[in-house]
Amino acid sequence: MKFSVVTPLWQDRPASENLEVAINADRLGFSELWIGEMATYDAFTFATAVGNKTERISLTCGPLAVSVRTPMNMAMGIASVADLTGRQVNLALGTSSTVVVEEWHGRQRKKVARHLAETSQIVRGLLSGEKVNFKGEQEHCMGYRLRLAAPQSALTIAAFGPQAVQVAAQYSDRMVLNMVTPQSLSILRQQMEDAAERYSKPAPKLAVAPTSEAVNQVLRAVVGYLAAPGYSEMIAAAGFEDLVAFAKTRPHPKALLAALPDELASAIGLIGTAEQVHERIHQYQAAGADEICLVPVTAGDAGGVGTLTTMSKRYL
Repeated sequence: MKFSVVTPLWQDRPASENLEVAINADRLGFSELWIGEMATYDAFTFATAVGNKTERISLTCGPLAVSVRTPMNMAMGIASVADLTGRQVNLALGTSSTVVVEEWHGRQRKKVARHLAETSQIVRGLLSGEKVNFKGEQEHCMGYRLRLAAPQSALTIAAFGPQAVQVAAQYSDRMVLNMVTPQSLSILRQQMEDAAERYSKPAPKLAVAPTSEAVNQVLRAVVGYLAAPGYSEMIAAAGFEDLVAFAKTRPHPKALLAALPDELASAIGLIGTAEQVHERIHQYQAAGADEICLVPVTAGDAGGVGTLTTMSKRYL
Protein backbone atom coordinates (compact mmCIF):
# COMPACT_ATOMS: atom_id res chain seq x y z
CA MET A 1 0.00 0.00 0.00
CA LYS A 2 1.37 3.40 -1.00
CA PHE A 3 0.67 6.54 1.04
CA SER A 4 0.84 10.00 -0.52
CA VAL A 5 -0.20 13.43 0.79
CA VAL A 6 -2.73 15.97 -0.47
CA THR A 7 -2.43 19.70 0.20
CA PRO A 8 -5.77 20.05 2.00
CA LEU A 9 -6.96 23.52 0.88
CA TRP A 10 -9.35 23.73 3.84
CA GLN A 11 -11.72 26.66 3.38
CA ASP A 12 -11.59 27.66 7.05
CA ARG A 13 -7.78 27.72 7.30
CA PRO A 14 -5.05 30.08 6.00
CA ALA A 15 -3.96 29.13 2.49
CA SER A 16 -0.31 29.50 3.46
CA GLU A 17 -0.43 26.46 5.74
CA ASN A 18 -0.56 24.24 2.64
CA LEU A 19 3.11 25.01 2.10
CA GLU A 20 3.79 23.80 5.66
CA VAL A 21 1.96 20.56 4.86
CA ALA A 22 4.10 20.13 1.74
CA ILE A 23 7.35 20.73 3.60
CA ASN A 24 6.34 18.31 6.36
CA ALA A 25 5.35 15.62 3.83
CA ASP A 26 8.73 15.93 2.11
CA ARG A 27 10.71 15.94 5.37
CA LEU A 28 8.88 12.89 6.71
CA GLY A 29 9.57 10.79 3.63
CA PHE A 30 6.32 10.73 1.66
CA SER A 31 7.05 10.16 -2.02
CA GLU A 32 4.28 12.19 -3.65
CA LEU A 33 2.29 15.37 -3.04
CA TRP A 34 -1.04 16.11 -4.73
CA ILE A 35 -1.70 19.79 -5.43
CA GLY A 36 -5.29 20.54 -6.30
CA GLU A 37 -6.88 23.83 -7.24
CA MET A 38 -9.83 25.33 -5.41
CA ALA A 39 -10.34 28.94 -4.40
CA THR A 40 -6.84 30.07 -3.43
CA TYR A 41 -3.58 29.19 -5.17
CA ASP A 42 -3.08 28.54 -8.84
CA ALA A 43 -1.95 24.90 -8.91
CA PHE A 44 1.12 25.38 -11.11
CA THR A 45 2.33 28.43 -9.21
CA PHE A 46 1.96 26.66 -5.89
CA ALA A 47 3.63 23.50 -7.23
CA THR A 48 6.63 25.55 -8.29
CA ALA A 49 6.83 27.11 -4.82
CA VAL A 50 6.66 23.64 -3.26
CA GLY A 51 9.40 22.36 -5.54
CA ASN A 52 11.65 25.21 -4.51
CA LYS A 53 10.99 24.69 -0.77
CA THR A 54 11.34 20.91 -0.61
CA GLU A 55 14.08 18.40 -1.36
CA ARG A 56 12.77 15.43 -3.32
CA ILE A 57 9.00 14.84 -3.18
CA SER A 58 7.34 14.30 -6.57
CA LEU A 59 4.36 16.45 -7.48
CA THR A 60 0.97 15.73 -9.02
CA CYS A 61 -1.00 18.79 -10.12
CA GLY A 62 -4.72 18.29 -9.96
CA PRO A 63 -7.27 17.00 -10.41
CA LEU A 64 -7.71 19.98 -12.73
CA ALA A 65 -11.11 20.61 -14.34
CA VAL A 66 -11.13 19.80 -18.05
CA SER A 67 -13.92 22.34 -18.60
CA VAL A 68 -11.72 25.14 -17.24
CA ARG A 69 -8.18 24.60 -18.56
CA THR A 70 -7.24 23.62 -22.11
CA PRO A 71 -5.06 20.58 -22.77
CA MET A 72 -2.27 22.80 -24.08
CA ASN A 73 -2.49 25.00 -20.98
CA MET A 74 -2.25 21.97 -18.70
CA ALA A 75 0.64 20.38 -20.59
CA MET A 76 2.54 23.66 -20.66
CA GLY A 77 1.91 24.14 -16.93
CA ILE A 78 3.16 20.66 -16.04
CA ALA A 79 6.25 21.06 -18.23
CA SER A 80 6.93 24.47 -16.68
CA VAL A 81 6.84 23.13 -13.13
CA ALA A 82 9.07 20.20 -14.08
CA ASP A 83 11.59 22.48 -15.78
CA LEU A 84 11.68 25.04 -12.96
CA THR A 85 11.87 22.55 -10.09
CA GLY A 86 13.71 19.59 -11.54
CA ARG A 87 11.05 17.25 -10.08
CA GLN A 88 8.90 14.52 -11.50
CA VAL A 89 5.57 16.26 -12.11
CA ASN A 90 2.41 14.36 -13.00
CA LEU A 91 -1.07 15.45 -14.02
CA ALA A 92 -4.51 14.58 -12.65
CA LEU A 93 -7.70 15.42 -14.52
CA GLY A 94 -11.26 15.75 -13.28
CA THR A 95 -14.59 17.36 -14.08
CA SER A 96 -15.11 19.47 -10.91
CA SER A 97 -18.56 20.81 -10.06
CA THR A 98 -21.13 23.02 -11.74
CA VAL A 99 -20.52 25.72 -9.13
CA VAL A 100 -16.80 25.88 -9.84
CA VAL A 101 -16.98 25.52 -13.62
CA GLU A 102 -20.07 27.51 -14.53
CA GLU A 103 -20.49 29.97 -11.68
CA TRP A 104 -16.87 30.73 -10.75
CA HIS A 105 -15.18 30.36 -14.12
CA GLY A 106 -18.11 31.13 -16.41
CA ARG A 107 -17.46 28.07 -18.58
CA GLN A 108 -19.87 25.42 -19.83
CA ARG A 109 -19.84 22.05 -18.11
CA LYS A 110 -21.41 19.59 -20.53
CA LYS A 111 -20.68 16.11 -21.87
CA VAL A 112 -18.00 15.91 -19.21
CA ALA A 113 -17.11 12.26 -19.80
CA ARG A 114 -16.41 12.93 -23.47
CA HIS A 115 -14.50 16.09 -22.53
CA LEU A 116 -12.46 14.07 -20.05
CA ALA A 117 -11.69 11.42 -22.68
CA GLU A 118 -10.66 13.91 -25.37
CA THR A 119 -8.51 15.94 -23.00
CA SER A 120 -6.82 12.75 -21.77
CA GLN A 121 -5.81 11.78 -25.29
CA ILE A 122 -4.42 15.22 -26.07
CA VAL A 123 -2.41 15.70 -22.86
CA ARG A 124 -0.99 12.18 -23.09
CA GLY A 125 0.48 13.05 -26.46
CA LEU A 126 1.74 16.48 -25.43
CA LEU A 127 3.35 15.28 -22.19
CA SER A 128 5.15 12.56 -24.17
CA GLY A 129 6.67 15.16 -26.50
CA GLU A 130 4.46 14.45 -29.49
CA LYS A 131 3.17 17.00 -31.97
CA VAL A 132 -0.57 16.67 -31.48
CA ASN A 133 -3.25 16.98 -34.14
CA PHE A 134 -6.55 16.09 -32.53
CA LYS A 135 -9.98 17.51 -33.21
CA GLY A 136 -12.84 16.21 -31.10
CA GLU A 137 -16.34 17.28 -30.18
CA GLN A 138 -15.38 18.99 -26.93
CA GLU A 139 -11.67 19.68 -27.29
CA HIS A 140 -8.96 20.01 -29.90
CA CYS A 141 -5.29 20.85 -30.29
CA MET A 142 -3.72 21.22 -33.70
CA GLY A 143 -0.01 21.35 -34.48
CA TYR A 144 1.43 22.05 -31.02
CA ARG A 145 4.42 20.36 -29.42
CA LEU A 146 5.96 21.30 -26.08
CA ARG A 147 9.00 23.55 -26.47
CA LEU A 148 10.24 22.56 -23.01
CA ALA A 149 11.48 19.04 -22.35
CA ALA A 150 8.60 16.56 -22.33
CA PRO A 151 8.02 15.59 -18.67
CA GLN A 152 6.74 12.07 -19.51
CA SER A 153 4.10 12.53 -16.83
CA ALA A 154 1.81 9.84 -15.51
CA LEU A 155 -1.89 10.61 -15.98
CA THR A 156 -4.46 10.22 -13.19
CA ILE A 157 -8.20 10.63 -13.68
CA ALA A 158 -10.58 11.48 -10.85
CA ALA A 159 -13.68 9.37 -11.39
CA PHE A 160 -16.88 8.48 -9.61
CA GLY A 161 -19.70 7.89 -12.10
CA PRO A 162 -19.69 4.94 -14.53
CA GLN A 163 -18.76 7.03 -17.58
CA ALA A 164 -15.77 8.62 -15.87
CA VAL A 165 -14.64 5.20 -14.65
CA GLN A 166 -14.72 3.99 -18.27
CA VAL A 167 -12.53 6.91 -19.32
CA ALA A 168 -10.09 6.26 -16.49
CA ALA A 169 -9.84 2.59 -17.44
CA GLN A 170 -9.11 3.46 -21.06
CA TYR A 171 -6.71 6.38 -20.75
CA SER A 172 -5.21 6.73 -17.27
CA ASP A 173 -2.33 5.24 -15.33
CA ARG A 174 -4.23 5.74 -12.09
CA MET A 175 -7.80 6.44 -11.02
CA VAL A 176 -8.43 8.49 -7.88
CA LEU A 177 -11.61 8.48 -5.79
CA ASN A 178 -12.37 11.26 -3.34
CA MET A 179 -14.23 10.68 -0.06
CA VAL A 180 -15.45 7.17 -0.65
CA THR A 181 -16.62 4.36 1.61
CA PRO A 182 -14.88 0.97 1.36
CA GLN A 183 -18.14 -0.55 0.08
CA SER A 184 -18.44 1.98 -2.75
CA LEU A 185 -14.72 1.63 -3.48
CA SER A 186 -15.14 -2.11 -4.02
CA ILE A 187 -17.92 -1.53 -6.57
CA LEU A 188 -15.96 1.13 -8.44
CA ARG A 189 -12.84 -1.04 -8.46
CA GLN A 190 -14.78 -3.83 -10.16
CA GLN A 191 -16.25 -1.39 -12.70
CA MET A 192 -12.75 -0.15 -13.52
CA GLU A 193 -11.33 -3.65 -13.93
CA ASP A 194 -14.24 -4.72 -16.13
CA ALA A 195 -13.79 -1.66 -18.34
CA ALA A 196 -10.04 -2.17 -18.61
CA GLU A 197 -10.62 -5.77 -19.67
CA ARG A 198 -12.99 -4.60 -22.42
CA TYR A 199 -10.27 -2.27 -23.71
CA SER A 200 -7.63 -5.03 -23.39
CA LYS A 201 -5.63 -2.82 -21.06
CA PRO A 202 -4.15 -3.43 -17.62
CA ALA A 203 -6.31 -1.86 -14.94
CA PRO A 204 -4.98 1.49 -13.67
CA LYS A 205 -3.78 1.76 -10.09
CA LEU A 206 -6.51 2.92 -7.73
CA ALA A 207 -5.92 5.71 -5.23
CA VAL A 208 -8.43 6.78 -2.62
CA ALA A 209 -8.45 10.09 -0.74
CA PRO A 210 -10.29 9.76 2.57
CA THR A 211 -9.97 12.59 5.06
CA SER A 212 -8.61 12.27 8.61
CA GLU A 213 -9.20 13.42 12.24
CA ALA A 214 -10.58 16.79 13.52
CA VAL A 215 -14.17 15.76 12.87
CA ASN A 216 -15.70 19.23 12.52
CA GLN A 217 -13.23 20.21 9.80
CA VAL A 218 -13.94 16.99 7.95
CA LEU A 219 -17.69 17.51 8.17
CA ARG A 220 -17.38 21.02 6.77
CA ALA A 221 -15.76 19.51 3.69
CA VAL A 222 -18.59 16.98 3.27
CA VAL A 223 -21.46 19.51 3.25
CA GLY A 224 -21.22 20.24 -0.48
CA TYR A 225 -21.29 16.56 -1.44
CA LEU A 226 -24.41 15.38 0.37
CA ALA A 227 -26.82 16.20 -2.45
CA ALA A 228 -24.38 15.61 -5.32
CA PRO A 229 -25.17 12.78 -7.77
CA GLY A 230 -23.24 9.64 -6.93
CA TYR A 231 -22.08 10.91 -3.56
CA SER A 232 -25.61 11.19 -2.22
CA GLU A 233 -26.36 7.57 -3.13
CA MET A 234 -23.10 6.40 -1.54
CA ILE A 235 -23.76 8.33 1.68
CA ALA A 236 -27.35 7.08 1.83
CA ALA A 237 -26.13 3.50 1.37
CA ALA A 238 -23.78 4.03 4.31
CA GLY A 239 -26.81 4.54 6.55
CA PHE A 240 -27.52 8.27 6.25
CA GLU A 241 -30.68 8.26 4.10
CA ASP A 242 -32.50 10.88 6.21
CA LEU A 243 -29.52 13.20 6.09
CA VAL A 244 -29.31 12.96 2.29
CA ALA A 245 -33.03 13.62 2.01
CA PHE A 246 -32.61 16.72 4.17
CA ALA A 247 -29.67 17.90 2.05
CA LYS A 248 -31.77 17.62 -1.10
CA THR A 249 -34.22 20.18 0.32
CA ARG A 250 -31.34 22.67 -0.06
CA PRO A 251 -31.17 23.96 3.53
CA HIS A 252 -28.73 26.70 4.49
CA PRO A 253 -25.21 25.22 4.73
CA LYS A 254 -25.02 26.11 8.44
CA ALA A 255 -28.21 24.17 9.12
CA LEU A 256 -26.92 21.21 7.15
CA LEU A 257 -23.58 21.25 8.93
CA ALA A 258 -25.34 21.30 12.29
CA ALA A 259 -27.27 18.18 11.28
CA LEU A 260 -24.19 16.12 10.38
CA PRO A 261 -23.33 13.38 12.88
CA ASP A 262 -19.72 12.60 13.74
CA GLU A 263 -20.27 9.09 12.40
CA LEU A 264 -20.46 10.46 8.85
CA ALA A 265 -16.82 11.54 8.99
CA SER A 266 -15.83 8.04 10.08
CA ALA A 267 -17.72 6.55 7.13
CA ILE A 268 -15.56 8.28 4.53
CA GLY A 269 -12.28 8.92 6.37
CA LEU A 270 -9.55 7.74 8.67
CA ILE A 271 -10.82 8.76 12.10
CA GLY A 272 -9.94 7.66 15.62
CA THR A 273 -7.13 5.93 17.47
CA ALA A 274 -4.06 4.51 15.73
CA GLU A 275 -5.59 1.04 15.79
CA GLN A 276 -8.94 2.26 14.47
CA VAL A 277 -7.17 4.02 11.62
CA HIS A 278 -5.12 0.89 10.92
CA GLU A 279 -8.30 -1.19 10.70
CA ARG A 280 -9.88 1.37 8.39
CA ILE A 281 -6.83 1.29 6.13
CA HIS A 282 -7.14 -2.48 5.98
CA GLN A 283 -10.78 -2.10 4.89
CA TYR A 284 -9.81 0.24 2.04
CA GLN A 285 -7.02 -2.11 0.99
CA ALA A 286 -9.34 -5.11 1.06
CA ALA A 287 -11.84 -3.15 -1.06
CA GLY A 288 -9.21 -2.66 -3.77
CA ALA A 289 -7.25 0.51 -3.03
CA ASP A 290 -3.62 0.48 -4.20
CA GLU A 291 -2.88 3.86 -2.62
CA ILE A 292 -4.26 6.12 0.08
CA CYS A 293 -3.90 9.87 -0.35
CA LEU A 294 -3.78 11.48 3.08
CA VAL A 295 -5.61 14.79 3.43
CA PRO A 296 -4.31 15.96 6.81
CA VAL A 297 -6.65 17.99 8.95
CA THR A 298 -4.79 21.00 10.33
CA ALA A 299 -7.20 22.32 12.98
CA GLY A 300 -5.21 21.82 16.16
CA ASP A 301 -2.35 20.24 14.21
CA ALA A 302 -0.33 22.95 12.47
CA GLY A 303 0.85 21.86 9.04
CA GLY A 304 -0.62 18.42 9.65
CA VAL A 305 2.65 17.47 11.30
CA GLY A 306 1.12 15.23 13.97
CA THR A 307 -0.92 13.15 11.54
CA LEU A 308 1.88 12.93 8.97
CA THR A 309 4.50 12.01 11.58
CA THR A 310 2.32 9.24 13.00
CA MET A 311 1.51 7.84 9.56
CA SER A 312 5.11 8.02 8.34
CA LYS A 313 6.46 6.15 11.36
CA ARG A 314 3.98 3.32 10.98
CA TYR A 315 3.58 2.98 7.22
CA LEU A 316 6.62 4.35 5.38
